[in-house]
Amino acid sequence: MQHSPGFLKLVDEARPRVHEIALADARVKLAQNPRCILLDVREDHEWLNGHADGARHLGKGILERDLEQLIPNPDTEIIMYCGGGFRSVLTCDAAQKIGYRRVYSLIGGYRGLVSAGWPMVK
Repeated sequence: MQHSPGFLKLVDEARPRVHEIALADARVKLAQNPRCILLDVREDHEWLNGHADGARHLGKGILERDLEQLIPNPDTEIIMYCGGGFRSVLTCDAAQKIGYRRVYSLIGGYRGLVSAGWPMVK
């Protein structure tokens, strides 16, 4: 997908404040910590078309409003993914501003998960 310059500027400004995580490291983190949450931040229609097995869903559009209800503990480890790893940078930045301290943006996002053969659910 070709992203607009303004969107890329927002992502580039947020990126230094966000911890990005490679898929291999995400696998380890999820295996080591059963309370770690894989959070799909894509739109509802994207989620319905397929998502990572075991993931929870909270779209970017309502994340700031509903994150504290879905995951009340700000110390919970959360690995967020979107389609390609751009929107998840923005959602991690927002979550950190709310007070979440252990959030990660998955590099490559959903497309990376699919390419790596991650189990998917429709």
